Amino acid sequence: MKILTPGRIAGIRPAVSAGLIASLAAVQAGAQTTGPVRAGTPNIVLILMDDMGYGDIGRTGARQYNTPNLDRLANGGMQFTWYYCPQAVSSASRAGLLTGCYPNRIGISGALMPWATHGINKEETTIAEMLKTKGYYTGIIGKWHLGHHKEFLPLQHGFDEYYGIPYSNDMWPVDFDGVPIHLKDTTSNKMKYPVLPLIEGNEKTAEVPSLAEQDKLTTDYTRRAVEFIENHRSGPFFLYLPHSMVHVPLGVSERFRGKSKQGMYGDVMMEVDWSIGEIMKALEKNGLAGNTLVIFTSDNGPWLNFGNHAGTTGGLREGKGTSWEGGQRVPCIMRWPGVIPEGTICNELASSIDILPTLAEITGSALPALKIDGVSILPLMRGNFDEPPRHELYYYYETNSLEAVQREGWKLVLPHKARTYCDRKPGADGWPGPTGIFEVKEPELYDLRRDPGERYNVAEFNPGKVKELQELAEKARDDLGDALTGNPGKNRRPAGKLN
Repeated sequence: MKILTPGRIAGIRPAVSAGLIASLAAVQAGAQTTGPVRAGTPNIVLILMDDMGYGDIGRTGARQYNTPNLDRLANGGMQFTWYYCPQAVSSASRAGLLTGCYPNRIGISGALMPWATHGINKEETTIAEMLKTKGYYTGIIGKWHLGHHKEFLPLQHGFDEYYGIPYSNDMWPVDFDGVPIHLKDTTSNKMKYPVLPLIEGNEKTAEVPSLAEQDKLTTDYTRRAVEFIENHRSGPFFLYLPHSMVHVPLGVSERFRGKSKQGMYGDVMMEVDWSIGEIMKALEKNGLAGNTLVIFTSDNGPWLNFGNHAGTTGGLREGKGTSWEGGQRVPCIMRWPGVIPEGTICNELASSIDILPTLAEITGSALPALKIDGVSILPLMRGNFDEPPRHELYYYYETNSLEAVQREGWKLVLPHKARTYCDRKPGADGWPGPTGIFEVKEPELYDLRRDPGERYNVAEFNPGKVKELQELAEKARDDLGDALTGNPGKNRRPAGKLN
């Protein structure tokens, strides 16, 4: 018996999708597991969106645009409802995804700027490096954001091919309306940015000087991804496709411009969905769909102060740059015919830091020599929810600030100051609105099973649970540290530095 049929989840409205999370969480048993994982090395396609919120796909409530290819992907695989990015900001999240570590463990925080002199350390093992030991051909097409100097670029960290931009698409000397900043305001901080480069291999081969050029990114990446699949169909291959969208400034081709009922953001989502469809067609055309694991997720939640150019959390609290659920709980869909049961829902805790150890178990690869934080979620992927492999999650932000901990549906929010979008008028049409500062003065406890929107602090009713989670926080501080309490941690490692 499947947990929930695709048809029943497809029509959920945004206003109730967070409630859906809670209701689904009560349905844990009953999914049929598949047989043993097939021997060999499946092809792996890992698709990472930028700033896509939990509520941005059809199955979690999106309205006024359709995501039929993502819905089809979920109908043929598994949708995760309790899936978390490693940290709610770009570089940190990507570092965690590729290494299986909390990003603060490996010295990566925030979003690396074009003038950053650090990046991912050569001593860290990436998914690509791990899979290379099993004969995989590896490629990345899209946004890297783990250091733009040569020694930090993908080819030095296990990838055979790289094409894309080295950091976020808003890190350029162009104003929000598309006008080069030097024509408007030579005192603006945007003057510090170089022209956005396109890199192939280790070298800049082109530039992205305008919004019109950004309109081409999704189709460009998709074309390259299809060619990668066709060129390496003899496999095994690992294709990492970190899209630049739906990060601002939004870009969309003429084919999709004006096609949705939700304006530019809806148009972009329709093109992203088309991209997923093209990749699946390429897998099917080349006879690879049956032995390819496809993973789709996002690096963090939506950048809410951009208003109609931002996504939605589906009712979760806050967004990108926060440790509330809207910042770190993200969409995730996985498909692997014959292994992942079709049309199932997983309500167990999982994170992008779990992908590396999961792929290690699937391919028989050795885990990295240095300590990682992820766990294999292969049992969940196979439909076995009786003994979930992950029970705890740490919510770190900034350089090394422990802002919350979660254990089995209970979340303790620790005292801290952070960004808030509440009670602030959002921007519109590509221009940002203001954000504020919210302070948590005393520990707050939330029962995410009943209150995924984190509206009701129930600390006073559950002192034992508060104590239990405080002890968990102390464990994290001892290991990873905590800038908020002045604990340096025993097991943090440095980022890579320029030679």
